[in-house]
Amino acid sequence: MTEATERTAAATAAGTDGTTAGPPAEAAGRAPALAVPRPARAGRAETVRFAATHTLPAFVRGAFHLRPRVVAAYAALGQQGWSAATLRAMRARHGGAPVEVRGLSGTLLVLLDHADVRRFYELPVRTLAMDAPDKYKGLSLLEPTGVICSHGDTREERRRVNDEVLAADRPVHPSCTDFQAVIAQEAPALLQGSELDFALLRRTVARIGRRMVLGDAAAGDEELARWLLAIREEANWMRMRKGRAVAAEALYRKAAARVEEYAARAEPYTLAALARSHPAAAGPDAAALDAVGQAHHWLLALDTVAPIVARTLLLLAAHPAEQEALRSEVDGGGAELPRLRACVEETLRLFPIVPDLVRVTRAETEWRGVHYPAGTVVLVPALFHQRDPEHVPAAHQFVPARWLRPGAAQDTRMAPFSHGGGRCPGEHLGVLTAALLTAAVLRGHRVAGGRPSVDPCRPLPGILSSAGIRLTLAQR
Repeated sequence: MTEATERTAAATAAGTDGTTAGPPAEAAGRAPALAVPRPARAGRAETVRFAATHTLPAFVRGAFHLRPRVVAAYAALGQQGWSAATLRAMRARHGGAPVEVRGLSGTLLVLLDHADVRRFYELPVRTLAMDAPDKYKGLSLLEPTGVICSHGDTREERRRVNDEVLAADRPVHPSCTDFQAVIAQEAPALLQGSELDFALLRRTVARIGRRMVLGDAAAGDEELARWLLAIREEANWMRMRKGRAVAAEALYRKAAARVEEYAARAEPYTLAALARSHPAAAGPDAAALDAVGQAHHWLLALDTVAPIVARTLLLLAAHPAEQEALRSEVDGGGAELPRLRACVEETLRLFPIVPDLVRVTRAETEWRGVHYPAGTVVLVPALFHQRDPEHVPAAHQFVPARWLRPGAAQDTRMAPFSHGGGRCPGEHLGVLTAALLTAAVLRGHRVAGGRPSVDPCRPLPGILSSAGIRLTLAQR
């Protein structure tokens, strides 16, 4: 019996002073009253602990642009361990029930049981929407006409165009051959010496991303990159600094005009060109649709390929047998790369780009018999669930083979790209890009070592700061 149910039963049986409330209902000729489930609520100490170990670190780290020094400090302090301990304690105290917790900007309903998490993924987006208030405040600076900032039919149409441009249902994008050529042209910059550091990898990935989204003319546009970086940093503040938010909006308009210029002359295989040539982009609602408006999100998403590749290579350095098993697949030069993709997926399970999933209800919902009104903000601590030893075997170990078993992509215990209607439409393109770039590094080389040191016999750390990664390459 959960604590909430125990309180309800006690309230039914006893008066407020602890004495018997009266004769049993049966004796009075009435049917016994059914206990009404009450929501589980975090106490004051729990709330403070949750804020200190989970929500505050997430805010300080940066939701839309990670602050490298903060991430490195949290990695050194073991912050993710604090968060996991807090969530485990909450789950134990409340019997796994969803818990209402007072967060930094309002009440959150935190889902701690896998059955509730599965239902979270099953609910339609019109009921459990992606534009939760804090997320919307930040993303409305980055992509005001993007899918996440849209509602109703407009969102559905934008999502449809976005999915088709990204080929969301296809592991290999129709433009894969061209994207592979772009990566092959840019990758040699990473292989000039015996050491590969993250700063060089990040710059190379940014060039690749601009070419894939906007075309070759945008490859070296560092000014656009600085504009977008400034907007992302301001988005971290979620419009709390009003004057700077206004400046960021003006900067966005400049960046959007630059993006439109590139899109108008982009190569046919690029995402911008595919968006502009989509039939909906020439329809009567083309202006409202703003098919190219999603380009800012595509650039942001492709920038995350750098930390994914860095962490994957570092983990492979610590697992030389896994690295050796990839050799024939990598040398084959194909784009399928199932084993290497599994390595990328496992890296994302261990170190997801989005550690928390936040939604807001657009209708009344029920969780374990408790009704919650529309406007309830629901949080799934995805990283916690993906590395939960109670439900995930070898939760803190690098085990790529788990992604090769049938049904792995639908396993809700592991959700680096979410599930259901909110599943990331760029999943396949992101994994493809990361796998192709990792393959380009491993083709002719092996990762002989790396920093920080990773011990394959011990549980992996909760946070792996990509900015501090240094990789040693050797010819093979």
